[in-house]
Amino acid sequence: MNLTKRRSMAAASFDIEAGLLASGFSAVIGCDEAGRGCLAGPVVGAAAWIDVAGFPAELLGQICDSKKLCERRREEIFCELCALPASAFCFEFHAVSAAEIDEINILRASLLAMRTAYEKLFARIGGRVHAIIDGNKTFEAAHAIAVVKGDAKSLSIAAASIIAKVMKDKLLGEIGERHPAYDFAGNKGYPTASHIAALQKLGACPEHRKTYAPVRKIIDFS
Repeated sequence: MNLTKRRSMAAASFDIEAGLLASGFSAVIGCDEAGRGCLAGPVVGAAAWIDVAGFPAELLGQICDSKKLCERRREEIFCELCALPASAFCFEFHAVSAAEIDEINILRASLLAMRTAYEKLFARIGGRVHAIIDGNKTFEAAHAIAVVKGDAKSLSIAAASIIAKVMKDKLLGEIGERHPAYDFAGNKGYPTASHIAALQKLGACPEHRKTYAPVRKIIDFS
């Protein structure tokens, strides 16, 4: 199946990557993060590289912004991505803890998470690599651009968004096993009514982000 037909199947496209590859880069790595809006747990950055020539066309057509996918489908796609050979797809991820988020702020933590994931993947791939980063900020790299709403525009960023989201939810689930009263497995760390109610009743646990207003307010009045 040719690239044009493959692209028509996908919610995101390979246009940005193709342009950079045509300009002389040997590889393009898409980067995204998950968990900026959570009240607890880490923010997770992910980096993904795709070789469309060796990538299964049917799966390629299902990669899109992770927010457009239900949890079950995200996890299914994630498992399918993990099963691909390294010649077709590679990824890395990195988590920055709640404590470090409180120390350096969420923007810096998000960029750190993505940059570290990118550096891990760059070390595996090598060559003249270009990073494309979801959002309007870039991290320090030899070649990098920010792409606003990149998870809806770029296949590599969209794949990274799926990886980051699944890994963030997995880590929150593990945290939830240690702190079951907050139902992190259900709320994924976000400020749902039940999560806020648990905070008001129990106070913050060690995995809560103390600098976030809803958590800080409860700590200040406890």
